[in-house]
Amino acid sequence: MAAVPPVCEFGWPAVDATLPGTDGKQHRIFDQAGPNGLVVAFICNHCPYVKAVIRRIVRDANDLKAHGIGFVAINANDAETYPEDSFDNMAAFAREHGFTFPYLHDADQSVARAYDAVCTPDFFGFNADLKLQYRGRLDASRKEEGAGDLRRDLYEAMVQVAETGKGPQDQIPSMGCSIKWKDAA
Repeated sequence: MAAVPPVCEFGWPAVDATLPGTDGKQHRIFDQAGPNGLVVAFICNHCPYVKAVIRRIVRDANDLKAHGIGFVAINANDAETYPEDSFDNMAAFAREHGFTFPYLHDADQSVARAYDAVCTPDFFGFNADLKLQYRGRLDASRKEEGAGDLRRDLYEAMVQVAETGKGPQDQIPSMGCSIKWKDAA
């Protein structure tokens, strides 16, 4: 089921946590920030929206390093119900797509809840003070990869954040598969 997150709540403070990464290490979210900001992306392995843009996510994460923007991806999906999103499959997905950033497992879904993540992919772009400045789409791709000349919404917004500390006022929300929440016990 497709889901759309709410618009950017400018100035909302990032939430820190330490989560296991697919590289076998524990990673603190705030340690991934660059001198000019941080992107926290909620993704997963099985979602067609993520699969359609994963190469572009990796490209943009790499390109943003030059602008002092760090990047971290988090998978919070219920892996019992969606085994393709298991930790082992996360590690394989990260290797297959050449992740150069930590891919973290939010097994208890507490981080996704703290961020009020809605879908995969769901992008949170923070400035140097770790205050939210962007909550929008990567680009206009949906379940299929869009044309190669699509405007790079996330990248352009985060370059602006790196240069000015502020994100664009006009933002188009991301769209993707809903987070696969565990049943409340």
